[in-house]
Amino acid sequence: MSDTAALVEQSDDTPPSPFHRIADFIALPRLSGLALSPDGRRLVTSVATLDAEGKKWQSALWEVDPAGQRDARRLTRGATGESAPVFTPAGDLLFTSTRPDPATTESGGDPKPALWALPADGGEARLVLQRSSGVSGVAVAADTGDVVVVASTMPGAADAEADEELRTRRKDAGVSALLHESYPVRYWDHDLGPAVPHLFWIGALPAEDVPGTSATTPQWRDLTPDAVPPLGSGSDLAVSPDGRFVARSEEVPDGPAGRRSRLLLIEVASGETRVLVDDPQADVSAARFSPDSERVVCARESASTYAEPPDHTLLLVDVATAETRELTPDFDRWPSAPQFSADGTAVYFLADDDGRHAVFRVALDGSAPEGNAPVRLTDQGAYSDLQVAPDGSALYALRSGYDTPPVPVRLDPQAPGQDPAALPNPGTISSFPGTLRELDATASDGTRVQSWLVLPEGADAASPAPLVLWVHGGPLMSWNSWSWRWTPWVLAARGYAVLLPNPALSQGFGQDFVRRGWGEWGDAPYTDLMAAVDAAEALPEVDETRTAAMGGSFGGYMANWIATQTDRFRAIVTHASLWHLDAFMGATDASYYWEKEFGDPLTEPKRYEQNSPHRYADAIRTPMLVIHGDKDYRVPIGEGLRLWYDLQKRGVPSKFLYFPDENHWVLTPGNAAVWYETVLAFLAEHVLGEEWRRPELV
Repeated sequence: MSDTAALVEQSDDTPPSPFHRIADFIALPRLSGLALSPDGRRLVTSVATLDAEGKKWQSALWEVDPAGQRDARRLTRGATGESAPVFTPAGDLLFTSTRPDPATTESGGDPKPALWALPADGGEARLVLQRSSGVSGVAVAADTGDVVVVASTMPGAADAEADEELRTRRKDAGVSALLHESYPVRYWDHDLGPAVPHLFWIGALPAEDVPGTSATTPQWRDLTPDAVPPLGSGSDLAVSPDGRFVARSEEVPDGPAGRRSRLLLIEVASGETRVLVDDPQADVSAARFSPDSERVVCARESASTYAEPPDHTLLLVDVATAETRELTPDFDRWPSAPQFSADGTAVYFLADDDGRHAVFRVALDGSAPEGNAPVRLTDQGAYSDLQVAPDGSALYALRSGYDTPPVPVRLDPQAPGQDPAALPNPGTISSFPGTLRELDATASDGTRVQSWLVLPEGADAASPAPLVLWVHGGPLMSWNSWSWRWTPWVLAARGYAVLLPNPALSQGFGQDFVRRGWGEWGDAPYTDLMAAVDAAEALPEVDETRTAAMGGSFGGYMANWIATQTDRFRAIVTHASLWHLDAFMGATDASYYWEKEFGDPLTEPKRYEQNSPHRYADAIRTPMLVIHGDKDYRVPIGEGLRLWYDLQKRGVPSKFLYFPDENHWVLTPGNAAVWYETVLAFLAEHVLGEEWRRPELV
């Protein structure tokens, strides 16, 4: 049996789709990331599946045929998994893994990711770089093969030995304390410090051991000896194809407790660092070099204010002079993930657009028929991990949507309106328990509100389906792509219709659409959602008497707000939700970001008072399921605890699903299964009128 067949093997009692049994859904292969070889003949992706114990997802590297002629084949089988693939100019495949070094018998401790290489001509993967703190990122110069890696380093550690010594002393002394001298102190689900990500120049990788020769020793040259604690992982970097430069984003103070990012350029030979783009009114990131290493394209996000939401554009920057030109000045969407065409005459990028996440192309010299206006190359779907063929003949990407999880596709680099078929891969799902349609509604101010609607099999006028309103997070995002965490098909397999609306604040519908909800979360976003529900309930396939609402993060905020504003729903599920806006603002991991929109709660309390759901707790009549993870630093657990207490003391029928070791999401298979089981049981009780059935393992 082939590897692909083994992933999708079914037995005689297999249900009609993998969404009918939660265990089957949890076990589906999950694709992420793409790497294209220098000759354009090999395309590699990571495929995550359940490990042997079923307790975590474990990734392996698979090769996909760019021509679409051959089945995908598995490349790696490490016991701990592999990820972050990237090719060298010679065709070797680099990846990170915590697999043990076969050259040593030592074991124990907490294994850290190291850098491995799979030879272009086949054979066993070999260990090429390791560090006691682990390797968290890697970038390769496309022409020279020089390598830069990201690894965390303790303050004051001059080399790997000193770094390890400091870590050991801290551990032996039983010290877990962190001393902070600036804001912030944590990020999403982890504490910042004391170690900080550094960029290390490795140059050419050590040669493979060959009998009669000696392998070279890697040189770890620190390009960022003065690195300070960033919010992210330090992986927002790019290496010029000729290996002369490294571009990276750096976070700098913005006011007493704020942060913003600027773009730096490091000259590798001298180690000299200079500022390439520094805009006091914006964040600059996502740099990519041109094929000739002379220019950089990057993304600029203007700083939001009390009056205005952020806006996004792309910048073209001359490496030698730092002269900057805006590429998308009149483009009323938010471009991201830019990169150059193979000949350097155009830039490809991604942007949300009308409920899709599309691929765009913009010419740099205006000589194309469309001039300097971006051209949308894709029709349906949401695209990520864009790869440009070195000869310019094709683009490759992962395409997803509510009709497909991420799968690899091949695109024409010029043609607009494409909807490509998937290349053979181990992650395609062939059967879904229903149908997908697009639904439009009209808001009270006449604005169009776009939604996706999943209808279960068998829903018709004679047998209408109960409806679940599912509100997206963000709030500056939109429903447009597949999500393993928020999958409507699991609900559809139980007979629910699922409505996925894009209300005010959603991106991809223009700047004015975002402005409609800016600082007024309880106004246009709420009325847009109700307009979308009205449109769905008007369909003969939907039962307007049996409805529920749910959401996570900002969607959880909206679920809470809905609970205080209407009793039209039979049940509400709120996950990682904002309840007390003032309390949230001071405890979240990036308070300064949200305060730009809402103002200082001490001097500008208006928006907090008008939009905080907790102020209207007495109005709640709808049963609520509260879900929260203790390691959630974006929406701290205090929000869930306060909401739960406020519901209980008011006698509102409610339950609290608490995850002591999960963060803003639910990342382990067992907890993900329990999440769906509990949500389904709660909806069955209150929407379908069934007896409450407590999930067995909670």
